[in-house]
Amino acid sequence: MPEQTDRPALRRRMRAIRRALTPLARMAGAEAVAHRLLALPFAPVEGYVAGYWAMDGEIALHAWQVQLPKPITYCLPVVCRDHVLRFAPWRAGDGLVSNRYGIPEPDIPDDSLIEADRMSLVVTPLVAFDPRGHRLGMGGGWYDRTFAFRRDRRAPPYLVGAAFADQQVDGIEAEAWDVSLDAVCTNTSTFDLHQKSAHA
Repeated sequence: MPEQTDRPALRRRMRAIRRALTPLARMAGAEAVAHRLLALPFAPVEGYVAGYWAMDGEIALHAWQVQLPKPITYCLPVVCRDHVLRFAPWRAGDGLVSNRYGIPEPDIPDDSLIEADRMSLVVTPLVAFDPRGHRLGMGGGWYDRTFAFRRDRRAPPYLVGAAFADQQVDGIEAEAWDVSLDAVCTNTSTFDLHQKSAHA
């Protein structure tokens, strides 16, 4: 059954759970998620993929980034003035600036940003998720607006949630504007919504 509690309350509860994890659990979780992301049946071998800069206890993606195939270009999201995300290539050591939310972004000109529909795969942060691929984010709607064109089709860019297993809930009541995920990778399981299954 979908969670009937209000979304702000669910966010507070799940963020507290996420932040309470130990550093050792975070490191092990990042390695496990990297392995699962690389093993996805639709994981690209070339093109653009995007991760995120982990904040507020989110599972980190550095282990995935460094293991990506050489033809892959890793990107980070950039918050744009028209209320959608675009993406910028980024490697460790490249310049970063803080956006309006205090999240680091690549420091590149706007005309060098990559549109969402050019990405092959995007790993999204989340506060909670359910086994049907419904995602609860921080409430700003950035990913839902950016990938609204994906709402009625299962085709690239594939959207994959990354989370700790403790962030799973039985069900999240989807809103009309929510964009479902193609998969969720946690430190213990992969939920592949193409295959409608979960496997350890």
